Amino acid sequence: MPRKPNHDRNELIARARDLFWRQGWAGTSLKDLEAVLKMKPGSFYAAFGSKEALFEIALDKYAEDGAGRLARLVQAHGPMEALKRYPELAICRKDAPAKACMLSKTLLELQAHGHPLAKRASAHLMRMEEQFAALFAQMQSTGEIAADHDPKSLARRYQSDLLGLRVSAEREGIDAHAIAQEIADSLTRL
Repeated sequence: MPRKPNHDRNELIARARDLFWRQGWAGTSLKDLEAVLKMKPGSFYAAFGSKEALFEIALDKYAEDGAGRLARLVQAHGPMEALKRYPELAICRKDAPAKACMLSKTLLELQAHGHPLAKRASAHLMRMEEQFAALFAQMQSTGEIAADHDPKSLARRYQSDLLGLRVSAEREGIDAHAIAQEIADSLTRL
């Protein structure tokens, strides 16, 4: 009878995600993954196939988690308040291995090489932008923001502000919380 794996796949994916998020694609070796996941090479390949396959799964989990956090904020507080709270949430997570966005880090690292994972990261960023655009459109329909704004343009600007915030949060001597507040305050002027 085959042995049952003694690990939780979701926990392994979360640990791999955090390692990739912190060290990037090139900075993470198979030995690093085997050590963090506490798996031997044969078990690693049986569970995930390859480093690239695991990175793709980890990237998808990262994007899914971010979209879920935003959806929960919207459900609890409505679109405007969710978009105001999201910048601070993005930089204040104590359990996050990095402040910068894993999707943008992946895109920047791999885009120049034409790596398929860069396209996947870009697609996730586009879906997040679409989620923001839908919230801006919803706020327009309820009169929370002026009808003369283009929700897609607002979403692109909001996402750019978030990505810049997250990079700034990595720098020493930058008050990222003040920047997060500025982003939140800018929404009230729409």
